[in-house]
Amino acid sequence: MAEPRPLGMLAELTHRCPLRCGYCSNPAGPAPRAGELTAAQWCRTLDEARELGVLQVHFSGGEPLLRRDLPRLVAHARTLGLYTALVTGGQGLTPVRLSALVAAGLDHVQISVQDATAAPADAIAGRPAHRRKLAAAALVKEYGLPLTLNVVLHRANIDRTAALVDLAAGLGADRLELANAQYYGSALLNRRSLLPTREQLDAAEAAVRAARARYGGRPDIVYVRADYHDGVPKPCMHGWGSRQFTVAPGGEVLPCPAAARIPGLGVHTVRDTSLADIWYRSEAFNRFRGTDWMPEPCRSCPLKEKDHGGCRCQAFELTGDAAATDPACRLSPHHGLVRAAVDDARAAPGGLPYRR
Repeated sequence: MAEPRPLGMLAELTHRCPLRCGYCSNPAGPAPRAGELTAAQWCRTLDEARELGVLQVHFSGGEPLLRRDLPRLVAHARTLGLYTALVTGGQGLTPVRLSALVAAGLDHVQISVQDATAAPADAIAGRPAHRRKLAAAALVKEYGLPLTLNVVLHRANIDRTAALVDLAAGLGADRLELANAQYYGSALLNRRSLLPTREQLDAAEAAVRAARARYGGRPDIVYVRADYHDGVPKPCMHGWGSRQFTVAPGGEVLPCPAAARIPGLGVHTVRDTSLADIWYRSEAFNRFRGTDWMPEPCRSCPLKEKDHGGCRCQAFELTGDAAATDPACRLSPHHGLVRAAVDDARAAPGGLPYRR
């Protein structure tokens, strides 16, 4: 069977960011500018991505607006016929910056929001940021671009799911992504204070159902379930090395944004290897592609083509073995690790540690 061709590319232009969200999955240490790909290197990478079959590119970070050459990258992507999206915290999205991006051909903007009102949102972000985010969202609508709001849900904000939907609707957002926290990086370090309870999750899902009925599809609400409570793992990126890839600030090409944490994966960079070679022939992309790599109980599971064995990065973080069945699965021999984490979080005090 022929290998799949990628449809999407996540271009992490930088890991620098003015916010200090305690659930961030990016590296927790300082993020220097030195070592980031140059604009010319990014343009060459975009050329190779389009040749490989990529149709859309998401310019992300960190905070991509910290790159002054962002309009040049957007313009180059547009010349290639790529659909372009900006994934931002919104702090530097001024009329001047957005005007330049629109002129370059930007198609879509996604803005992260930490909570429904300023005080708790700013506490989560680690700085006064909420009002600027709202202003940025209003600016995006003023310029006529599609707007997505993204919210990472966790114990400190999940009780305000209904208010978050109301916020998105009031801002005229076309799409709202409500995604339960993924426990990598700082989120894993802060997991004890981030994990919601089963009762909170049930209430949030009920709030989403009610909001969908109330708003009738505008905004389109996408809800990403938590997988620590149900015993069912989330599908990993629609399958490892199947539809998309990430290019990190230094040029490392990864099957998913968190894959750099897996040691010995055989990661290559666009500085010295073509995207086509990496996608089709590298160990990093072939190691967990398909189902032949799976151990039991995944190998015999009728859901293996649906959940792909769960998340490889989560399996590594929790067990030290990236090939293990995701411990979020109730059939995993390591499922007790997840159950213990849920029980421990229930007993933990409130509060949200900042990301330093």
